[in-house]
Amino acid sequence: MEAVDYLTDERKKAAFDVEAMKIVWAGSRHAFEVSDRMAKLVANDSPGNRKQQEFQKDDRTMLPRKELFRNTLRKAAYAWKRIIELHLSEEEASELRFYMDEPAYTDLHWGMFVPAIKGQGTDEQQQEWLPLAYKMQIIGCYAQTELGHGSNVQGLETTATFDPTTDEFVIHSPTLTSCKWWPGGLGKVSTHAVVYARLITDGKDHGVHGFIVQLRSLEDHKPLPRITLGDIGMKFGNGAYNTMDNGVLRFDHVRIPRNQMLMRVSQVTREGKYKRSDVPWQLVYGTMVYVRQQIVSDASCALSRAVCIATRYSAVRRQFGSQDGGPETQVIDYKTQQSRLFPLLASAYAFRFAGEWLKWLYTDVTQRLQANDFSTLPEAHACTAGLKSLTTTATADGIEECRKLCGGHGYLCSSGLPELFAVYVPACTYEGDNTVLLLQVARFLMKTLSQLSSGKQPVGTISYMGRNEHLMKCRCSVERSEDWLKHTKVLEAFEARTIRISVSCAQNLSKFENPEEGFAELSADLVEAAVAHCQLIVVSKFIEKLQQDIPGKGVKQQLETLCGIYSLSLVHKHQGEFLATSYLTPKQASLANDQLRSLLTKVRPNAVALVDAFSYTDHYLGSILGRYDGNVYPKLYEAAWKDPLNESDVPDGYHEYVRPLLKQQLHNARL
Repeated sequence: MEAVDYLTDERKKAAFDVEAMKIVWAGSRHAFEVSDRMAKLVANDSPGNRKQQEFQKDDRTMLPRKELFRNTLRKAAYAWKRIIELHLSEEEASELRFYMDEPAYTDLHWGMFVPAIKGQGTDEQQQEWLPLAYKMQIIGCYAQTELGHGSNVQGLETTATFDPTTDEFVIHSPTLTSCKWWPGGLGKVSTHAVVYARLITDGKDHGVHGFIVQLRSLEDHKPLPRITLGDIGMKFGNGAYNTMDNGVLRFDHVRIPRNQMLMRVSQVTREGKYKRSDVPWQLVYGTMVYVRQQIVSDASCALSRAVCIATRYSAVRRQFGSQDGGPETQVIDYKTQQSRLFPLLASAYAFRFAGEWLKWLYTDVTQRLQANDFSTLPEAHACTAGLKSLTTTATADGIEECRKLCGGHGYLCSSGLPELFAVYVPACTYEGDNTVLLLQVARFLMKTLSQLSSGKQPVGTISYMGRNEHLMKCRCSVERSEDWLKHTKVLEAFEARTIRISVSCAQNLSKFENPEEGFAELSADLVEAAVAHCQLIVVSKFIEKLQQDIPGKGVKQQLETLCGIYSLSLVHKHQGEFLATSYLTPKQASLANDQLRSLLTKVRPNAVALVDAFSYTDHYLGSILGRYDGNVYPKLYEAAWKDPLNESDVPDGYHEYVRPLLKQQLHNARL
């Protein structure tokens, strides 16, 4: 069958330098080069003349769980072998694992266990445990969530009771609901865990603290005495997150040495006295800020991957529109397709830049914490919590929208979208349930408003609240649709909407005698205020990005267009709020929509090139619909024949159940 490349003509239409855009997407030339090198290494890793590529993943959605899991263990071990052989740096190793694209115990080992010891362990504890973890002589996970408690960390039930007679902690699961439940890597692989438990000394409960606990023998890998361990079972989707051994863990009075409590922030002495160190407890937040900024970066990756598949396939697929026997219309030319797809493309870029800014924020907060400056911590906490919630919700919804944008074929596992969706959706829950996080942001907004009267000037992402008097009164000054291209007008619209919703919530809260009762009653409105604030942050960070020097022919113009699409599609989607707060008139909302339509038309010729700038290999995308060459149909046909069901023409079960039916001999059938 002759290969037809539908996308060559699309790529010729691009009005910008794609190579320069790749560097903007990656964040720097260095980051692009490392990423590109690792992506190609994973895609082409077939040393010698072995037929099977080590990182091949085409059959993942068809494998039974045990085989799937064994396959993941093989890939993780092979990845580690390559990391050692090639003397890869930490940065390169991290990229290699990213492009391997297989949720595995290593994600938790490097992403949670190591950072927890770094963030909460004393220097001595770091010297003892980190060398073992860095060489993978021990494998760790992060055991916080329990069967009965996830988001409410303060409600965890596992106990760690100090026994002064032996200088040990006794770790215990007092109830069924206190079983650790969900930690990745715990089920079958981890040898150690950072376990979160209520610290009890002298009968006094000091709240939740972290402890390093060995779970399995380093000789035969069996669970240690008094420890019950296992996997919690199959999860949503084919393949997907089922490569991860999410686990259940139960302790029956397990003893560990006192020095295995993570003691950077607080200690228990030999005599059993609990004390806080000079090190500020707020440092613990540093780890959380780090993990959440990573989740925002991951959101831009997952969304961009889905958008890449949907954009390429929308350019390949043709439906309707042919009156005279000529070619049908490319699906991407329909306005209905553009109005759903291009805002997602713009969101992927917007989240990328928000993630970049959060990286800067994390560095800034860490430096301040080390200098005992906690002034920006509440704001940093609110930003990372809010952006984690906003970006993961939008990405999960966006991947599913991309599947619908690919029509029927998007439902095939070979499109890559069902598995991407199933792998991604847990992000809406882990590291903070998205609604709970928005309520934390709302508390922060209410507190900030209440402090305005005391003359305390808000800083950073909430500095706009210092201009509340102006923002409460001003009206939008847009007269023509082109006015919506002015950054100042867009920013003011988002600021005014947020502050008006927030002030309205604060006024309603003040009517309650009991503030907590008010907060519970108004929680749905407060969530809307938090979402508005988070969208404002993303819009403002996109605009800030555009104020930097961005090299490359036409690159900045494309980003300007995408920024306009991101912000105006939100104005359109939340039109009710912009109108209800009396900032916009219906006419101005309609002009915003006119401008949005013309920006969609502007992106159309550049769409395929804009997803090429993500620089994803076909291996990483894992999608026949999103192939770089657009050669979709022959490959879909080929893939169908690889399904195990097609190994024989006559299916298993035919003779027992189908033939008797056809021959009307059901009384003979073995039912």
